[in-house]
Amino acid sequence: MIYHRSVLLSESIEALAIRPGGVYVDATFGGGGHAKAILEKMTEGKLVGFDQDEEAILNRIDDPRLIMVNSNFRFMRNFLKLHRVIPVDGILADLGISSHQIDQPDRGFSTRFDGILDMRMDQRKKGSAREVINEYSAEELTLVFSKYGEIRNARKLAARITERRRDGVIDTTTALKAIATTCAERGKENKYLAQVFQSLRIEVNQEMDALQEFLKQAAEVLKPGGRLVVISYHSLEDKLVKNFFRSGKFEGEAEKDFYGNVLSPLKVITRKAIVAGAEEISENSRSRSARLRIAVKQ
Repeated sequence: MIYHRSVLLSESIEALAIRPGGVYVDATFGGGGHAKAILEKMTEGKLVGFDQDEEAILNRIDDPRLIMVNSNFRFMRNFLKLHRVIPVDGILADLGISSHQIDQPDRGFSTRFDGILDMRMDQRKKGSAREVINEYSAEELTLVFSKYGEIRNARKLAARITERRRDGVIDTTTALKAIATTCAERGKENKYLAQVFQSLRIEVNQEMDALQEFLKQAAEVLKPGGRLVVISYHSLEDKLVKNFFRSGKFEGEAEKDFYGNVLSPLKVITRKAIVAGAEEISENSRSRSARLRIAVKQ
Protein backbone atom coordinates (compact mmCIF):
# COMPACT_ATOMS: atom_id res chain seq x y z
CA MET A 1 0.00 0.00 0.00
CA ILE A 2 1.28 3.47 -0.88
CA TYR A 3 1.63 5.44 2.37
CA HIS A 4 1.01 8.74 0.60
CA ARG A 5 1.18 10.08 -2.94
CA SER A 6 3.08 13.35 -2.93
CA VAL A 7 1.11 16.29 -4.32
CA LEU A 8 2.64 18.79 -6.79
CA LEU A 9 5.91 16.88 -6.51
CA SER A 10 7.81 18.21 -9.53
CA GLU A 11 6.49 21.75 -9.03
CA SER A 12 7.54 21.89 -5.36
CA ILE A 13 11.01 20.48 -6.02
CA GLU A 14 11.56 22.96 -8.85
CA ALA A 15 10.34 25.75 -6.55
CA LEU A 16 13.07 24.97 -4.01
CA ALA A 17 15.80 25.69 -6.59
CA ILE A 18 17.96 23.08 -4.87
CA ARG A 19 21.70 23.62 -4.54
CA PRO A 20 23.56 20.25 -4.66
CA GLY A 21 25.44 20.93 -1.43
CA GLY A 22 22.77 22.90 0.41
CA VAL A 23 20.82 22.38 3.62
CA TYR A 24 17.09 21.75 3.31
CA VAL A 25 14.09 21.02 5.51
CA ASP A 26 11.15 18.78 4.70
CA ALA A 27 8.82 19.99 7.44
CA THR A 28 6.15 17.34 6.76
CA PHE A 29 7.99 14.10 5.90
CA GLY A 30 4.96 11.79 5.63
CA GLY A 31 5.70 9.01 3.17
CA GLY A 32 9.04 10.54 2.21
CA GLY A 33 8.13 11.32 -1.41
CA HIS A 34 9.24 14.93 -1.35
CA ALA A 35 12.31 14.06 0.74
CA LYS A 36 13.44 11.42 -1.73
CA ALA A 37 13.10 13.86 -4.62
CA ILE A 38 15.10 16.51 -2.71
CA LEU A 39 17.90 14.05 -1.94
CA GLU A 40 18.10 13.05 -5.61
CA LYS A 41 18.91 16.68 -6.45
CA MET A 42 21.64 16.91 -3.79
CA THR A 43 25.23 15.65 -3.64
CA GLU A 44 26.51 16.57 -0.19
CA GLY A 45 24.60 18.80 2.22
CA LYS A 46 21.86 17.88 4.68
CA LEU A 47 18.12 17.31 4.67
CA VAL A 48 16.21 17.54 7.94
CA GLY A 49 12.86 15.76 7.91
CA PHE A 50 10.14 16.53 10.47
CA ASP A 51 6.99 14.56 11.25
CA GLN A 52 5.04 14.37 14.49
CA ASP A 53 3.42 11.05 13.52
CA GLU A 54 5.51 8.10 14.71
CA GLU A 55 4.18 5.97 11.87
CA ALA A 56 5.63 8.41 9.33
CA ILE A 57 9.06 8.12 10.94
CA LEU A 58 9.06 4.44 9.92
CA ASN A 59 9.31 5.69 6.31
CA ARG A 60 12.75 7.15 6.94
CA ILE A 61 15.14 6.89 3.98
CA ASP A 62 18.48 5.14 4.52
CA ASP A 63 20.71 8.05 3.60
CA PRO A 64 23.48 9.62 5.75
CA ARG A 65 22.47 13.08 4.53
CA LEU A 66 19.02 12.74 6.14
CA ILE A 67 18.33 13.77 9.74
CA MET A 68 14.91 12.61 10.98
CA VAL A 69 13.06 14.45 13.75
CA ASN A 70 9.89 13.02 15.32
CA SER A 71 8.34 16.37 16.20
CA ASN A 72 5.81 18.95 15.07
CA PHE A 73 7.32 21.54 12.72
CA ARG A 74 6.35 24.26 15.19
CA PHE A 75 9.57 23.29 17.03
CA MET A 76 11.70 23.46 13.86
CA ARG A 77 14.08 26.19 14.98
CA ASN A 78 15.04 24.38 18.20
CA PHE A 79 15.89 21.15 16.41
CA LEU A 80 17.79 22.91 13.64
CA LYS A 81 19.88 24.59 16.34
CA LEU A 82 20.39 21.23 18.03
CA HIS A 83 21.73 19.72 14.81
CA ARG A 84 23.72 22.87 13.97
CA VAL A 85 22.28 23.36 10.51
CA ILE A 86 21.11 26.99 10.69
CA PRO A 87 20.84 28.80 8.31
CA VAL A 88 19.16 26.63 5.68
CA ASP A 89 18.81 26.99 1.91
CA GLY A 90 15.20 25.91 1.58
CA ILE A 91 12.14 24.69 3.44
CA LEU A 92 9.21 22.68 2.09
CA ALA A 93 5.92 22.07 3.92
CA ASP A 94 3.03 20.02 2.53
CA LEU A 95 0.22 20.78 4.98
CA GLY A 96 -2.11 18.02 3.85
CA ILE A 97 -3.05 15.01 5.94
CA SER A 98 -1.50 11.84 4.52
CA SER A 99 -3.49 9.20 2.67
CA HIS A 100 -2.30 6.64 5.22
CA GLN A 101 -3.73 8.62 8.13
CA ILE A 102 -7.05 9.11 6.38
CA ASP A 103 -7.32 5.43 5.47
CA GLN A 104 -6.71 4.15 9.02
CA PRO A 105 -10.14 3.77 10.70
CA ASP A 106 -8.66 3.76 14.20
CA ARG A 107 -7.20 7.25 13.68
CA GLY A 108 -10.67 8.75 13.28
CA PHE A 109 -9.78 11.21 10.51
CA SER A 110 -12.16 9.98 7.85
CA THR A 111 -15.92 10.21 7.51
CA ARG A 112 -15.82 6.95 5.52
CA PHE A 113 -15.04 4.62 8.42
CA ASP A 114 -16.37 3.78 11.84
CA GLY A 115 -13.67 4.45 14.39
CA ILE A 116 -12.77 6.06 17.68
CA LEU A 117 -12.90 9.86 17.72
CA ASP A 118 -9.16 10.47 17.89
CA MET A 119 -7.70 12.70 15.12
CA ARG A 120 -4.36 13.24 16.88
CA MET A 121 -1.46 13.54 14.45
CA ASP A 122 0.89 12.90 17.36
CA GLN A 123 -0.39 9.92 19.31
CA ARG A 124 1.79 10.90 22.28
CA LYS A 125 -0.13 14.09 23.01
CA LYS A 126 -3.25 14.37 25.13
CA GLY A 127 -6.59 15.75 23.98
CA SER A 128 -8.29 13.83 21.18
CA ALA A 129 -11.45 14.68 19.26
CA ARG A 130 -13.31 12.57 21.82
CA GLU A 131 -12.40 15.06 24.55
CA VAL A 132 -13.36 18.03 22.38
CA ILE A 133 -16.79 16.61 21.57
CA ASN A 134 -17.57 15.43 25.09
CA GLU A 135 -15.92 18.09 27.28
CA TYR A 136 -16.13 21.41 25.42
CA SER A 137 -19.03 23.69 26.29
CA ALA A 138 -21.63 24.53 23.67
CA GLU A 139 -20.00 27.96 23.25
CA GLU A 140 -16.55 26.43 22.75
CA LEU A 141 -17.87 23.92 20.22
CA THR A 142 -19.67 26.67 18.34
CA LEU A 143 -16.40 28.59 18.03
CA VAL A 144 -14.48 25.53 16.78
CA PHE A 145 -17.09 24.65 14.15
CA SER A 146 -17.56 28.21 12.91
CA LYS A 147 -13.90 29.23 12.96
CA TYR A 148 -12.23 26.10 11.62
CA GLY A 149 -15.04 24.49 9.63
CA GLU A 150 -16.76 27.69 8.49
CA ILE A 151 -20.06 26.02 9.41
CA ARG A 152 -22.95 28.48 9.26
CA ASN A 153 -25.22 26.72 11.74
CA ALA A 154 -22.42 25.93 14.18
CA ARG A 155 -24.54 26.91 17.17
CA LYS A 156 -27.27 24.44 16.18
CA LEU A 157 -24.73 21.62 15.77
CA ALA A 158 -23.11 22.40 19.13
CA ALA A 159 -26.53 22.34 20.79
CA ARG A 160 -27.37 18.96 19.25
CA ILE A 161 -24.07 17.52 20.47
CA THR A 162 -24.42 18.79 24.04
CA GLU A 163 -28.01 17.51 24.12
CA ARG A 164 -26.94 14.06 22.89
CA ARG A 165 -24.17 13.91 25.54
CA ARG A 166 -26.82 13.58 28.25
CA ASP A 167 -27.46 10.04 26.99
CA GLY A 168 -23.82 9.01 27.24
CA VAL A 169 -20.36 9.58 25.82
CA ILE A 170 -20.00 10.25 22.08
CA ASP A 171 -16.89 8.30 21.22
CA THR A 172 -17.09 7.12 17.61
CA THR A 173 -17.06 8.78 14.21
CA THR A 174 -20.34 7.04 13.38
CA ALA A 175 -22.06 8.53 16.44
CA LEU A 176 -20.83 12.01 15.57
CA LYS A 177 -21.88 11.64 11.94
CA ALA A 178 -25.40 10.64 13.03
CA ILE A 179 -25.73 13.87 15.01
CA ALA A 180 -24.11 16.13 12.43
CA THR A 181 -26.18 14.76 9.55
CA THR A 182 -29.33 16.05 11.23
CA CYS A 183 -27.95 19.59 10.90
CA ALA A 184 -26.82 19.30 7.28
CA GLU A 185 -28.67 20.65 4.28
CA ARG A 186 -30.27 17.83 2.32
CA GLY A 187 -28.03 16.70 -0.52
CA LYS A 188 -24.95 18.34 1.02
CA GLU A 189 -24.38 15.95 3.91
CA ASN A 190 -20.93 14.82 2.76
CA LYS A 191 -19.61 18.38 2.47
CA TYR A 192 -21.04 19.23 5.86
CA LEU A 193 -19.44 16.20 7.52
CA ALA A 194 -16.11 17.07 5.91
CA GLN A 195 -16.32 20.56 7.44
CA VAL A 196 -17.14 19.12 10.87
CA PHE A 197 -14.24 16.68 10.76
CA GLN A 198 -11.85 19.34 9.45
CA SER A 199 -12.71 21.71 12.28
CA LEU A 200 -12.13 19.02 14.90
CA ARG A 201 -8.82 17.95 13.38
CA ILE A 202 -7.57 21.54 13.31
CA GLU A 203 -8.59 22.08 16.95
CA VAL A 204 -7.12 18.80 18.21
CA ASN A 205 -3.77 19.38 16.53
CA GLN A 206 -3.65 23.18 17.02
CA GLU A 207 -2.89 23.41 13.31
CA MET A 208 -3.36 27.14 12.83
CA ASP A 209 -1.17 28.04 15.81
CA ALA A 210 1.49 25.57 14.69
CA LEU A 211 1.46 26.96 11.15
CA GLN A 212 1.93 30.52 12.35
CA GLU A 213 4.85 29.52 14.56
CA PHE A 214 6.40 27.54 11.71
CA LEU A 215 6.15 30.39 9.20
CA LYS A 216 7.75 32.88 11.61
CA GLN A 217 10.61 30.47 12.31
CA ALA A 218 11.06 29.69 8.63
CA ALA A 219 11.68 33.36 7.88
CA GLU A 220 14.30 33.43 10.65
CA VAL A 221 16.28 30.28 9.78
CA LEU A 222 16.44 30.74 6.00
CA LYS A 223 19.55 32.17 4.38
CA PRO A 224 19.10 35.33 2.30
CA GLY A 225 17.97 33.98 -1.04
CA GLY A 226 16.65 30.80 0.56
CA ARG A 227 13.27 29.45 -0.60
CA LEU A 228 10.13 28.71 1.42
CA VAL A 229 7.63 26.47 -0.38
CA VAL A 230 4.23 25.70 1.16
CA ILE A 231 1.39 23.53 -0.13
CA SER A 232 -1.95 24.24 1.57
CA TYR A 233 -5.33 22.56 1.17
CA HIS A 234 -8.01 24.81 2.59
CA SER A 235 -8.70 28.52 2.66
CA LEU A 236 -7.74 29.02 6.32
CA GLU A 237 -4.22 27.68 5.73
CA ASP A 238 -3.79 29.41 2.40
CA LYS A 239 -4.85 32.77 3.81
CA LEU A 240 -2.24 32.57 6.58
CA VAL A 241 0.49 31.59 4.12
CA LYS A 242 -0.46 34.24 1.57
CA ASN A 243 -0.65 37.03 4.15
CA PHE A 244 2.65 36.11 5.77
CA PHE A 245 4.45 35.84 2.44
CA ARG A 246 3.19 39.26 1.40
CA SER A 247 3.60 41.23 4.59
CA GLY A 248 5.27 39.16 7.32
CA LYS A 249 1.98 39.40 9.23
CA PHE A 250 -1.07 37.16 9.48
CA GLU A 251 -3.71 39.84 9.60
CA GLY A 252 -4.05 43.58 9.42
CA GLU A 253 -2.32 46.00 7.09
CA ALA A 254 1.30 45.49 6.10
CA GLU A 255 3.93 47.81 7.58
CA LYS A 256 5.76 49.97 5.06
CA ASP A 257 8.96 52.00 5.06
CA PHE A 258 9.25 55.72 4.30
CA TYR A 259 9.18 54.99 0.56
CA GLY A 260 6.08 52.79 0.71
CA ASN A 261 7.87 49.46 0.41
CA VAL A 262 6.33 46.60 2.39
CA LEU A 263 8.51 45.54 5.33
CA SER A 264 8.47 41.76 5.00
CA PRO A 265 11.26 39.22 5.55
CA LEU A 266 10.10 37.40 2.42
CA LYS A 267 9.59 38.25 -1.23
CA VAL A 268 6.70 36.55 -2.99
CA ILE A 269 7.61 34.52 -6.08
CA THR A 270 4.10 33.27 -6.85
CA ARG A 271 1.58 36.09 -7.14
CA LYS A 272 -0.97 33.41 -7.94
CA ALA A 273 -0.89 29.97 -6.32
CA ILE A 274 0.26 27.01 -8.40
CA VAL A 275 -2.39 24.29 -8.67
CA ALA A 276 -2.40 20.67 -9.83
CA GLY A 277 -3.01 19.94 -13.48
CA ALA A 278 -5.84 17.86 -14.87
CA GLU A 279 -3.66 14.75 -15.20
CA GLU A 280 -2.53 14.82 -11.56
CA ILE A 281 -6.08 15.48 -10.34
CA SER A 282 -7.35 12.50 -12.34
CA GLU A 283 -4.69 10.27 -10.75
CA ASN A 284 -4.98 11.73 -7.25
CA SER A 285 -8.26 13.48 -6.40
CA ARG A 286 -6.76 14.82 -3.13
CA SER A 287 -4.56 17.15 -5.17
CA ARG A 288 -7.64 19.06 -6.38
CA SER A 289 -7.60 21.50 -3.47
CA ALA A 290 -3.80 21.94 -3.27
CA ARG A 291 -2.33 25.44 -3.51
CA LEU A 292 1.44 25.90 -3.78
CA ARG A 293 3.08 29.22 -2.89
CA ILE A 294 6.74 30.21 -3.06
CA ALA A 295 8.67 32.97 -1.29
CA VAL A 296 12.35 33.87 -1.01
CA LYS A 297 14.15 35.30 2.03
CA GLN A 298 15.18 38.91 1.41
